[in-house]
This record gives sequence, structure tokens and C-alpha cells, in this order.
Amino acid sequence: MTDLSAMQFTELASGIYLEGLSVDHERDVIWYSDVVGGGIHGVKPDGSPVAVLDPERMWTGGIMMNADGAVLSSGQGGVRWNNPDTGASGWLIEEIDGKPVNGVNEMWPDGEGGMFFGTIDMEYIIAARETRPVALYRLTREREVIQLAGNMRFTNGIGYNPARREFYCSETFGKGLIWDVTPDLRLKSKRVLLDRDDCDGLALDCEDTIWIPGVYSPGIIRRVTPQGEELEPIPTPPGATTQVRFGGHDGRDMYIVLVPEDAGDCLKNGRPLSGTSSLWRGRSPVAGVKVPPTEFVLS
Repeated sequence: MTDLSAMQFTELASGIYLEGLSVDHERDVIWYSDVVGGGIHGVKPDGSPVAVLDPERMWTGGIMMNADGAVLSSGQGGVRWNNPDTGASGWLIEEIDGKPVNGVNEMWPDGEGGMFFGTIDMEYIIAARETRPVALYRLTREREVIQLAGNMRFTNGIGYNPARREFYCSETFGKGLIWDVTPDLRLKSKRVLLDRDDCDGLALDCEDTIWIPGVYSPGIIRRVTPQGEELEPIPTPPGATTQVRFGGHDGRDMYIVLVPEDAGDCLKNGRPLSGTSSLWRGRSPVAGVKVPPTEFVLS
């Protein structure tokens, strides 16, 4: 396994339960969420605090950038946006088929200005109950909502490789999944990518491999080829990784959020967390894919 010391990990910030993660390449800021402590927090690559957005909002699962500089954040009630430059904010999506959104977890750009996203049963998660089925969707740049896959257990990290026309999803308490993507951005030919039930976040690297952290896999992030072959895992500091993103001039700056090893069970069963959560920066042995911004018109 790659030597952990060679990864040059540095702790940048801490909180109660860190989850959402996005690299703002224009501002050189890393945005992350604290699902229990609340807020979208921004820091520089050296950990210097920049801003806190929506400080009272809890249960934010994903973060992504829009082309106008707004920060998109998914969670309870749907997807919000905040522009750190103007102070403006609002909802990008809070209804599907005329019904209030229970919750949205992770997001990924669709390459046409819109985004893919997965819903989540936030009501039952907060109540520590067995969650109900959820779905994967696409939100077009014109804000049309299109369901792509239903009857999902617990959508988590997602990713889209347009060159390979493949879509990936970490289905927590299910499996790591892969679909082919049609020319009109629909999903077909669902199959298992990684046969584990602890898949959490998801990222892509420039070698077409998929990085899948596991909520019950402390100290590593798994790397999987599109054919399902597991490569040498990436070592991390102690704890379970919930998400990973890439930045830096060469795409090898690696940002991860870590939670205590028992954090998944604590949230699932409504127990207090046994420790704190943290944001780290390291150096990846391979360049990662920088997530491009969406192109929604926000006002």
C-alpha cells in the first residue's frame, strides 16, 4: 500500500459531522458542510477560514459550484444556493412533481449546464428510522426534473464520466453501482461496480478509476476500475472518509472529510457521536477530476 507519510496529509478544520465537500477553483476555497453543527464553511487550502454560509442550516449532504460563483448545497428540503460575493441566496429546487422535497444528498454536473442528483429520506434519517426508497434524478439547466432510477435504498456519492458515457452511484447500505448513459442522458444497463454495503462518497480520477470511501472502511479509500477491479487503496488518516475532492494546479491536491469510525452507526441509530470530524488536505498519487460548475441562472 502507498505509504501514508508520502501522502502529506494536513488537518485544515474540524466539526461535529462533516459531509459535503467542494473545491471552488475560481476562489481557491474549499467548501464543506457540518450536517450536525450546521452551515457551509469555506477555508483556504491552508485552513484559513473564509466564510460561513447558511449557518443555521443542518443536514447538508452535498456541495457544488455554479458558474456565477454561487455555492449549491443539498440537504433537507432540497437544494439551496448562496452567492458569497453578493450575499444573495435562494432555492434551486424544493419541489418534485409538485410535492415538497424530503431531502437531496449528493450532486454532479451533467455536462450540459444542469446536474444529476439523488434524493434521500431525510425525515426518517433524522428520526433514526429505517429509510424509505429514494431515486436518482437529473435537473436540466432549464430546471426540468427527470427521474432516472427509482427504488434506491440510500443514494450517496455520484459521478458521471462523459468520455466513457458511464454514471456511478454509491448506494449506502446497498452496493456501488454503475450504469451506461444514453445520448439524452438517461441511465440504462444497471450493474454492480463494488459489492460492498458501506459505499459513501464518490470521486473520479484522470485514469478513469472511481474512488469510493466506505463508512465502515476506516483508513482507506477504495479505487475501482469501471470493470469492477479493485486497485491498491488510498490510505488516509484514522477515521472513515465521507467524501473526497481534488484541486490544485495539477489536480493532485486531495481533500477529504473524516468522521469517527462509528459515526455511521451513531447517526443511523440516533446515538451521540463518539468524537469529532475533520477536513484534511493530502497529495494524491494520481490526478483527480476537477468537478466543473453547473450553469443555472440564479436570482
